[in-house]
Amino acid sequence: MNAIVVYGATGHTGRFVVEELLRQNLPTAVSGRNAAALATQWSDLDIRPAAVDDPHALDLALKDAAAVINCAGPFASTADPVIAAAARAGIPYVDVAAELEANVSTFARESAVPVIPAMAFYGGLGDLLTTAALGERTSADEVHVAYGLSSWHPTPGTRAAGQVSHDRRNGHRVRFSGGRLQYHQDQPVQEDWTFPDPLGRRRVIAEFTMADVITIPAHIAVPEVRTYMTLEAAGDLADSDTPAPAAVDELGRSDQTFVVDVRVRTGGEELRATATGQDIYAISAPLAVGAVRRILAGDTRASGVASAGAMFDAAEFLKDLPLTLDLP
Repeated sequence: MNAIVVYGATGHTGRFVVEELLRQNLPTAVSGRNAAALATQWSDLDIRPAAVDDPHALDLALKDAAAVINCAGPFASTADPVIAAAARAGIPYVDVAAELEANVSTFARESAVPVIPAMAFYGGLGDLLTTAALGERTSADEVHVAYGLSSWHPTPGTRAAGQVSHDRRNGHRVRFSGGRLQYHQDQPVQEDWTFPDPLGRRRVIAEFTMADVITIPAHIAVPEVRTYMTLEAAGDLADSDTPAPAAVDELGRSDQTFVVDVRVRTGGEELRATATGQDIYAISAPLAVGAVRRILAGDTRASGVASAGAMFDAAEFLKDLPLTLDLP
């Protein structure tokens, strides 16, 4: 197999992705704009520096590659040029974008090769859980995705991407209702959400809108998709003094734990699927790498631009991840 190129390999999530590729014994090359940083961090790997505004350098970085995983945010700047380079190379593209506007732009594209945006904790995991809960159904009345994070120590990349999204929508908030994205200036609303034990009943911010409102309706006919965030985690993100995540184990993960609790309402029935794990950035690595590995093996259900739930067998994919699952 030719090398899988990780673009943004020196970033926080990029490092997890490179390590996951190596753990799975997959040939790996690293890319990004900073050649010196790449050489310092990944001196034993195939180094292919390229800036996103240099199409020729991107073409060289992806030459003879098997696929590319884009981990370099803000994706408003990187997604389009890296997708274009992947198209020229004729290889699959996967990213870990949580930026709603970047995901909308990606889903609007046409592609002859597989393109999967938001193949990460936000966007990918909730989509897989929703799809697994629905089974063979392709529609629902409502989807609710609640994030029970013990804390949220954002990376510099998360903060930069969040600022870009904030600026692109002029400070407006977003909801998915009536079958479309709606931009509004309503004040955030708090309510209670009962997560599975041991998390239990927690205060959450309703309509704390994440990439799931893009990925889920991309293949499921549903008029309402709402996402929620525990109050403590939202507070961490809003506080500019919250430090970046710090490693506490040999895998480089932080002590952050999470529960993603999905409730799907369809035809008077409520279906539920839940995943519990450690470190939202770390779990994005097996999600992205698992997607590429399946695409290269031909283990797919869709073509072109698609979300995780449309492209893969959701239940099978989830059971391959380092998560504790409760599926229907």
